[in-house]
Amino acid sequence: MGNDQYNQKSLKGKLYITADLVVLTGMHIGGSSDFAPIGAVDSPFIRDTLTHKPIIPGSSIKGKLRTLLAKLESNDYWLNAIEQDSNTLKRLFGYSAKKIAVPARLQFFDLFITKETDERFTAIDTDTYIGEIKFENTIDRITGNANPRQIERVSAGAKFEFKLIYNIENYEEIDADINTLAKGFDLLQNDYLGGHGSRGYGRIALRNFKVEVKGGANVDTAKFAKILEGSES
Repeated sequence: MGNDQYNQKSLKGKLYITADLVVLTGMHIGGSSDFAPIGAVDSPFIRDTLTHKPIIPGSSIKGKLRTLLAKLESNDYWLNAIEQDSNTLKRLFGYSAKKIAVPARLQFFDLFITKETDERFTAIDTDTYIGEIKFENTIDRITGNANPRQIERVSAGAKFEFKLIYNIENYEEIDADINTLAKGFDLLQNDYLGGHGSRGYGRIALRNFKVEVKGGANVDTAKFAKILEGSES
C-alpha cells in the first residue's frame, strides 16, 4: 500500500447511522471511586456529570469493535502489530505510524439512555439511581478468605441511543467498509461490553438500524441499513 493511499481523501458526504443498543445482562463500565464515602458502592458505573444517568462512552464501543476485528484478522493468540491491520481496519478506525496519519472514517458518539428507559427506571425502586448492585466475592486461593465487593451495573432492559458517523471518501470502498462494520457489530453482540464479561456481564443487542445520508452523496442507504440489520441477534 503506497503512501499516496494514506493521504486525506476528499469528503463525498456522510452516513448517519443510528440504532437501539439494548442491555441484555447487567453491564458495568467503571467510573471513578477514588473519593467514595464509607458505605458507597466499591465499583460504580460511569455516569453523565450533569444528569448522573448512566452513559456508555463512545471510546468503549470504538475500542471493543476494533479489538474484536483485529483479533479476527490475527492468526496468533496475540494481536497483529497495528501496521499489519488490514487497509479496511486502518481507514475505519484510523492509523498513525512512521510519520503517516490516516484519519478515522468512523466518528463515535457517547451513548445516553433513551427517554423511555429514563422514565421506566426512574419510576421503579432500583438499588441506585437507574442502577443495580451486584454483590460478589473473590476468594484467596491460599487462605480461602473471601473478599466481598459491590459492583454497580446498568440493569438488563435498559436502552441506549447508538449513533455513528461514517465519512464517505471513496465510493468503491463503501461496501467493504459497511460489511466490515456489520461484522464488528455481530462480533460485539456475541461478546460483551464493559467489564466482567466472562461472568455474564455486558451482553448487548443492536436493533432497529437506520441510515441517512448527509451532504448529498448518491448512495443506497436502504441497502446499508439492511447490511447492518444482518448483525442483529
